[in-house]
Amino acid sequence: MAEGHTLMSVDYEIFGKVQGVFFRKYTQAEGKKLGLVGWVQNTDQGTVQGQIQGPTVQVQIMQEWLKTKGSPKSRIDKAKFHNEKVIPKLEHKDFQIVK
Repeated sequence: MAEGHTLMSVDYEIFGKVQGVFFRKYTQAEGKKLGLVGWVQNTDQGTVQGQIQGPTVQVQIMQEWLKTKGSPKSRIDKAKFHNEKVIPKLEHKDFQIVK
């Protein structure tokens, strides 16, 4: 299977000014635009966390977006990615904002 068609999953946590700036809404929209599934939510620590799944290339594009872009009014200080793994099939049906 070519790398572009391999499915992967990665968990993330984004630090900085990422709450109260529509970060979750923009993350959901960007994920859907890239054809990814997963979820995003605010944490009690003032960060945003979630999981993204989809073709490797699209996941990598989304990781870069989470590290460098975010929502227009956000300020990203740090992005942590962990639990990166190849998966046999997607574990989510769409990209959800978790309350």
